Amino acid sequence: MTAGKLAFSTFAVLLSACATTEKGSMTMSLPAVPTPEDARAVSPALAHNTDSLLLGEVWKRPGLSPRDRSLVTLAVLISRGQTVEMAYHFNRALDNGVTPLELSETINHLAYYSGWGNATATLLIAKEVFAGRSIGVDQLAPVSPARLPLDEAAEQARVAQVDNNVGPVAPGLVEYTTKALFRDLWLRPGLAPRDRSLITVSSLVANGQVAQVTFHLNRAMDNGLKQSEASEMLTQLAFYAGWPNTFSAVPVFKDVFSKRQEG
Repeated sequence: MTAGKLAFSTFAVLLSACATTEKGSMTMSLPAVPTPEDARAVSPALAHNTDSLLLGEVWKRPGLSPRDRSLVTLAVLISRGQTVEMAYHFNRALDNGVTPLELSETINHLAYYSGWGNATATLLIAKEVFAGRSIGVDQLAPVSPARLPLDEAAEQARVAQVDNNVGPVAPGLVEYTTKALFRDLWLRPGLAPRDRSLITVSSLVANGQVAQVTFHLNRAMDNGLKQSEASEMLTQLAFYAGWPNTFSAVPVFKDVFSKRQEG
């Protein structure tokens, strides 16, 4: 058996284990999605604010495209394992111009930045959305595409810093940071470097991991994200990741903006 077939078989066993009880009966089902009527029956204010404020106002702000808002929002939902709204936002993302390949690659990317379990939790939901739109596997991210070119100078600088700071503590982590992330994941062409940075920063803010934001926000802006877009991303994140996580990231964003303006 080849390594690829072995890896696929192992993953299949993992998913099967998640989907069965001790007696072997299927237990995994798609999450129940509350209707607007459900919301009004429990929290009329939430129902009203969802329609008038979030969907009626925030999503229509001009500082960030609807496509980017969808990527930011999905990054939050996937990174926090919040599956109830995923089907709606997968469909909205496709309507907003995110391609099936980009959605497939987003899930793969966020496995590394929010954990394998969170990415796996999206699979059945995305599968149902894709099936409903007749999206086939030929439209999704391939296993081994030709990689984008690597900026060797920037990569060597990153490697030196990580080797110095992390190597003495966790050499295995250093190995896979280089091999799996920066010489593989970040070079996959299914999602533009700017968009990878967009969802990475969104994931970090959503999970309160501000220590990593400086590096990745700078990388995002090097990859083409405008300061005005990064600023508006915080507005979107406040509604989906919560005000505390977003406010905790503001000083980091401010510092990055200031230092880049200073040159």
